[in-house]
Amino acid sequence: MVDCGITFEQANEDHRGRPSIQMPDPSFISSQRDQLDGLVVTHAHEDHFGAIPYLWQELRCPVYATPFAAAVLRKKAAWRGAPPPEPLIEVLPGETHTIGSFDVTWLPITHSTPETCALLLESQGTRILHTADWKIDARPVIGTPWSPDTWTALAAKGIDAVICDSTNATTPGRSPTEGEVGDALVKLVTSLKGRVVVACFASNVARVQSIFRAAHVSERRVGLLGRSLDIMVRSAKHSGVFEPQVPIIDAEHLGYLPENEVLAVATGTQGEVGAALHRLMMDTHPHLSLGEGDTVIFSSKTIPGNEESVHRLIEGLKDRGVSVTHADDVVTTLHASGHPCQDELRELYETLKPRLSIPVHGEKRHLQANADIARSSGVPLTFTGNNGDLFYLSPSPGVRRKWAPVGRLQVDERARKLERIAT
Repeated sequence: MVDCGITFEQANEDHRGRPSIQMPDPSFISSQRDQLDGLVVTHAHEDHFGAIPYLWQELRCPVYATPFAAAVLRKKAAWRGAPPPEPLIEVLPGETHTIGSFDVTWLPITHSTPETCALLLESQGTRILHTADWKIDARPVIGTPWSPDTWTALAAKGIDAVICDSTNATTPGRSPTEGEVGDALVKLVTSLKGRVVVACFASNVARVQSIFRAAHVSERRVGLLGRSLDIMVRSAKHSGVFEPQVPIIDAEHLGYLPENEVLAVATGTQGEVGAALHRLMMDTHPHLSLGEGDTVIFSSKTIPGNEESVHRLIEGLKDRGVSVTHADDVVTTLHASGHPCQDELRELYETLKPRLSIPVHGEKRHLQANADIARSSGVPLTFTGNNGDLFYLSPSPGVRRKWAPVGRLQVDERARKLERIAT
């Protein structure tokens, strides 16, 4: 089993008015868990590992993760009051482990969180590449740059199928590098007076590293605002993937520093009620208050569906006299996606020359766009499908539609249980 994630649904709010936490119903797997040899976590993003603290008791199999992902998983499990998986086996990028009848190799790949790995799955002469989330990044800030030689060497041995991320398959060109974003943040922060708050996705440790570089250059001190951000940064320090250029100060001290020495990193880029940015906008944050002369930088994109909440957040900050710069609204590269655009997908397919492509991780239009790129890049066969479809990969590829029963579970925090919901 590869990954086990959650999503946040605005349409089903919990009793506190927050988006509900939902995840796939794994009943068709847990009902035959005696055949489940292991669960492999490709990287530390909630939509890839966030359901494990809720569902591991049903699955009860070994979990494999890199040191950073394992550290985050342990902290997330503790935060939710759940025991961590047992055993939780730490795997270094580049290693190969035998899991049941599969030889699994963790291949370092560039993405927007540390130690992301694609998976090479080998069994009985069949070789399958699961890309996980990825992009081509020559300047990733954290981790090794994209290495074409790695994928050329894989292609020389033959790839039967590629299971490939489709998130940006409708976007032309290439995604910017994290290095470009870092340079832009340094230039912008050093030009500002007053307090500065940079908002980003908590899991993007490379972005946090760039923010610390900006603080070093502009002689500011850095505090972290947000529980998820604190978990990610502590996990990254513990696993050795993040070394801040300036000390992290306790957030409670930010309010006592001279204004031009303050740089805070904050969560809540999507306007989430109760997140650090929302509390700053409402002037209810216990450690920092913003006003005239201060600046908030959104080093993030607005996820479709969140436009209204982000707009309210920005307008609320402006009403307090705060200057706001959002990556969506400026030419400067203040955000970079962690997913491949069309030219990157094309390069991967032309390098690997797989016999079969299975686009995943996106809506129907993204999957179809990915399949079109694969075919135009010389891949002879592509399959797209829906949740519950069974794909035969080798030796005779095919699809059985609606093979497995599927559905969703939703977290009921008051009853501390999961409930099945109609989908």
